[in-house]
Amino acid sequence: MTETRLNKTIIGLTLPAILSNITVPVLGLCDTGIAGHLGSSEYIDGIAIGAMMLNVLFWLCGFLRMGTTGLTAQEYGAGNEEGVRRVFTRSFILAALLGIIILIFSYPIEKLFSLLMSPEANVAGYVDTYFFCCVFGLPAQLATMSILGWLLGMQNTVRPMIISISTNVVNIVLSFSFVFGIGMGFKGVALGTMFANWCGLLLALILVYTFRKGKRIWATLEEIKGGGSLRRYFSVNSDLFFRSACVMGVSLTVTAIGSRLGGITLATNAILMQFFILFSYFMDGFAFTGEALCGRFAGAGDTKMLKKSIRYLLAWAAAMALIFFTIYAIGNSFIINMLTDNEEVRANCLRHKLWIIILPPVTVAAFIYDGFFIGLTATRRMLIVTIISASIFFITLFIRFNHGIYIGFPDNSTLWTAFLSYLLFRGLLLAIQMPTLLKHPLGTTSLNQN
Repeated sequence: MTETRLNKTIIGLTLPAILSNITVPVLGLCDTGIAGHLGSSEYIDGIAIGAMMLNVLFWLCGFLRMGTTGLTAQEYGAGNEEGVRRVFTRSFILAALLGIIILIFSYPIEKLFSLLMSPEANVAGYVDTYFFCCVFGLPAQLATMSILGWLLGMQNTVRPMIISISTNVVNIVLSFSFVFGIGMGFKGVALGTMFANWCGLLLALILVYTFRKGKRIWATLEEIKGGGSLRRYFSVNSDLFFRSACVMGVSLTVTAIGSRLGGITLATNAILMQFFILFSYFMDGFAFTGEALCGRFAGAGDTKMLKKSIRYLLAWAAAMALIFFTIYAIGNSFIINMLTDNEEVRANCLRHKLWIIILPPVTVAAFIYDGFFIGLTATRRMLIVTIISASIFFITLFIRFNHGIYIGFPDNSTLWTAFLSYLLFRGLLLAIQMPTLLKHPLGTTSLNQN
């Protein structure tokens, strides 16, 4: 593959992935926006807490996409049609089963979350309504996530983009219709989201069938059990599950600590986090491309193209980090002013602008190397690195040294130091292991060392 063709392939995979990422928060924004016009802030609070509960479950099941992408890309690269079908079917069945299990145990799960989050009495009823309606869409949402991972592994990001955008459009139309057309009130918001997830699954299956152009999609029972890789399939996914739990633990700790530092600090961190989220939308797009290409060339046993794609993606990642570093260094005040008109919050954000400016170069490696390791299904290494990095986060956050060791509650600067340190070490530790991994890859096939 020539330099020009490889760059075109990278951009062709990355741009739709970025657009898909940008649509992710639209579902929540739609629900919040509609609830905001129902006349009470309690509706917004109910959706915020209910959506957080559902997001925790969704994040924990993120392995359904990541594991499916890496395994599918390797089978695709190896030209193994049976393997491609096997990964699709296993992932879909696992996603559906997890969704059903969560649905069965939804009552105790919701009560546990309510106990931990302690919503006010006047909001608790709306939390229950939103959660118990939307949770019926979770099996469809998880199954769709497995399909998105499979399509990415098959080197296609356009169809996932279509699925994401279409699901959001359907959600907006249904929620507006249920709330304002039929007059269902708050419950209509949740029902619109639930039905939109099932419509998204239907569209995803249709697009898979059109993508395959008459080729078989579903594996037989013998194929599902065969291939000698069932144990590895569950090993990859279990590693990614525990890794997701570590990542989620860090993210929730950042939110929880920020909320205890006062209203101004909480608002400040919400603004600062938008800079991180914006950068992540772009970098995740390149990481997804890394998953697809690394898995593909590993499966094909093409060491030369594997190393070449990694070099090119590292160059793209460095360029994006430089662009965002420049934008954040020059325009941080302008962006902050766009996000809030509260002078106290603005001033506090500017006092923390160093974290905004250094964020892209400090965190870029964590994003792009995640993509490489997922594509190579080096999930055990990812898990170990994440555990070590999360440990660094908590040590930096709470441990103090002053004539001995003691535990102290952090201020906001310490919180951001810990968070960026966690991301920095996650990227560096993965990068350090990359040369060894390329000599002894952990994929399904051994790479040619030509």
